[in-house]
Amino acid sequence: MIRLHHVAQARSFRVLWMLEEMGLGYELVQHSFFDKSLRDASFLALSPAGRVPALEIDGRALFESGAILQYLVETREAFGPGRGERADWLEWLHFAETVAAHVANLTQQHIVLREDHMRSATVMRLEAKRLEKTLAVVERGLAGDHLLASGFSAADVAVAYGALIGRRFVRLDELPRVAAWLDRLATRPAFQRAMTKDGPPQIYLRDFYEAPEE
Repeated sequence: MIRLHHVAQARSFRVLWMLEEMGLGYELVQHSFFDKSLRDASFLALSPAGRVPALEIDGRALFESGAILQYLVETREAFGPGRGERADWLEWLHFAETVAAHVANLTQQHIVLREDHMRSATVMRLEAKRLEKTLAVVERGLAGDHLLASGFSAADVAVAYGALIGRRFVRLDELPRVAAWLDRLATRPAFQRAMTKDGPPQIYLRDFYEAPEE
């Protein structure tokens, strides 16, 4: 039995989507950032930092989303790199964390720090620009319809999550290839199934979070 511990809109969505793409049977365990379930000893035994995802699989637990995607691909032999593309696939799979780091900083500034005096307009603008630059790398790097010339892979799942959340902080008017790529991915049946299972929004309650002017 595969069991995924998940919070709506969190990075565990990457794993939820990948499981749907692979057609694997799994149990979905929903958690909340607003109760104590992620600090419970039983959960910390699965994910020591008290974060999602945590995936129970093959008699053990994994708690890093990028590692989970790579493990699923390598053990279930699906949605990996095409012939000669392994280096590119690994590059994109891990570049997802560069995108996600800026998304996390923006999430903290706009959402987690609830009081205005805690926030920095300078940091908001700086991180939005940094995020835009990382998404511009994707804009230039798309190999046709996907990140790899061979087609859809786990790298698309990893990077697209950051871009999907990132467009709540950065407008994609100057990144038309990224916008079209996200639109294509959103039509995939597995993505749509994952979205229906994601759960009610807990983190991002606005479509867009504007950085304050100076």
